Amino acid sequence: ANFYSIGGPEIMSKFYGESEERLRETFKQAQENSPSIIFIDEIDSIAPKREEVSGDVEKRVVSQLLTLMDGIESRGKLVVIGASNRPNALDPALRRPGRFDREIEIGIPDQEGRLEILQIHTRGMPLTDDVDLEDLSKITHGFVGADLESLSKEAAMRSVRRILPEINMEQTKIPFEVLNKIKITNTDFQNALKEVHPSAMREVQIQRPNVKWDEIGGLAEVKEELSEAIEWPLKHANLFREADVAPPKGLLLYGPPGTGKTMIAKAVATTSESNFISVKGPELISKWVGESEKGVREVFRKARQASPCIVFFDEVDAIAPRRGKSEDSHVTERVISQMLTEMDGLEDLKGVVVIGATNRPDIIDEALLRPGRFDRILEVPLPDKDARRQILNIHLRKKPLNPNVNLEELVELTDKCTGADIAAAINAAALAAIKEHLSTAKDGKASENNDKRKSNIDIKLSISMENLKAGLQKVLRKAKTIQNSDIV
Repeated sequence: ANFYSIGGPEIMSKFYGESEERLRETFKQAQENSPSIIFIDEIDSIAPKREEVSGDVEKRVVSQLLTLMDGIESRGKLVVIGASNRPNALDPALRRPGRFDREIEIGIPDQEGRLEILQIHTRGMPLTDDVDLEDLSKITHGFVGADLESLSKEAAMRSVRRILPEINMEQTKIPFEVLNKIKITNTDFQNALKEVHPSAMREVQIQRPNVKWDEIGGLAEVKEELSEAIEWPLKHANLFREADVAPPKGLLLYGPPGTGKTMIAKAVATTSESNFISVKGPELISKWVGESEKGVREVFRKARQASPCIVFFDEVDAIAPRRGKSEDSHVTERVISQMLTEMDGLEDLKGVVVIGATNRPDIIDEALLRPGRFDRILEVPLPDKDARRQILNIHLRKKPLNPNVNLEELVELTDKCTGADIAAAINAAALAAIKEHLSTAKDGKASENNDKRKSNIDIKLSISMENLKAGLQKVLRKAKTIQNSDIV
């Protein structure tokens, strides 16, 4: 068949009636040379909804397209194909049988599709044996074909950069033995993955925090619940189907400030193989009517597109307080209603897990706390003895400690302290040790100058038990002052 391509906006003209004339001309040529195919790219730009468009030209072009596609004259052996990434912006009159009879959605590829696409793009590449395309297809959730092509190119570029120093740019031809050294390894793909993000997530993509589970002391139950809710449905999807179990939609983490709620979310973002969207509660609130709700809608729309995806709402009490209690405008009430319908409304939330964090669970709207929305409500408590020991070990791991440091005594001294308190106390102790070290070195230099003799003073920096106790006292005193303050 003959093929005619129209790029949406190119038929538009500033002269009255010329846009419609160009459209008619294309259809006339196609009919004369039938059988023909007309392909209209970005059709939403020339056929938007007429009631929403202020310009007169667009309305006339839409009417012209409607009559050409299904008017009194028969179309003959002519097929029209339209392409758009905004089908809901098209005029509804076009979306009926007789005009566009079939609507084919080209969605985001699944794992099998991603594997086939990767095989196509890496077909001529010199891959090493450790490159497993099947593994890559499993962890590239939400990637479309163009993203996977970009990933392959980026990995190839990294392998080329390695041999660039060996290439003499003045030569007209690169020697064969140098070209043979270009090998694309699994490390190249893993590094490329850090830079190439799914295009659906470009606006909301965050830099992956580098926090691993072993950097969080204690909280074994919370860690287990999170791995059940997030990792199991991905890794053991067949078991979930067999048991007919729906994975939990939401988890709410609550507990005193400083117990590590946000840190847990960072660890989930680092270790899970799914996409991650972070939403800071108050940033959704806008002064314009409807904008706050639109923000919530957009977050969930992007999460659905790039599923499996985790949406993390930090300080969720800021956007979901109890309805009817707030004295401000009704913005928060509308935001809550939007969140309720997004999390468990008529539209199913497939492959999206919502994690909320708050230290005020008592003021969150009850409708959000029911199973089906936040299915699991997990307390992140103050660390117990074992958890404090783990936290101390984590924070003291790389510190130059004095032999007199007694870990068990520190565990007892940090009773009722949060993880953040312990981290702050150790930091204060390290600073005190640096201060002591500098003053000792200064005194040593002064005495060296007085004696006119060169005695090499090399005192190693070390954090003593006294430093740690002083750091703890400082942090606890500060916490007590905040608790007892009369400032309103």
